[in-house]
Amino acid sequence: MKYSKLSIGLINPKSPDNVNSVLRAAGNYRVNQVYYTGSRYDRALALNPDSPNISRKVGESVHLNNVGDLHDLHESEIKRVCIEFALGATPLPEYQHPKNACYIFGPEDGNIPQDIIDSADDVVYVPTVGSMNIAATVNVVLYDRLAKSTQLIYNNDLIKQNRDTNNNLIVKK
Repeated sequence: MKYSKLSIGLINPKSPDNVNSVLRAAGNYRVNQVYYTGSRYDRALALNPDSPNISRKVGESVHLNNVGDLHDLHESEIKRVCIEFALGATPLPEYQHPKNACYIFGPEDGNIPQDIIDSADDVVYVPTVGSMNIAATVNVVLYDRLAKSTQLIYNNDLIKQNRDTNNNLIVKK
């Protein structure tokens, strides 16, 4: 099965825990790359070198790259989708995800810059009361993409291949 080209762009993230959680989500949902801008993440990582890696094994295969500007990542076949509370944005339940996408998320304590919003192919928001944690938002958006996808796999092989080694549960009917 051929999978889509997927990436995530994080605008100046500040928390290693959040970035690790994003990497875990990226691994769970077959995202190829996570890009981030700014220096706060690197600085926080240097100040807390013993920060636990919560990305788990599934997130280890996802490439994490610091880039100067997310504008430089644009490829013609990849749609740039900003996830942000913005007037005129499309609510996530109504959104049809493109085959190939780079989902862009703002910092934990700010917004996506207007110039990135202006250059996006789509701007989407999760209709919650208040904003969510960045890692939670990434999970919700990627799950929505999966739920609306034609690439869904529903079978016991998927469960056997991906469940925790301590999980031996079987549903008896």
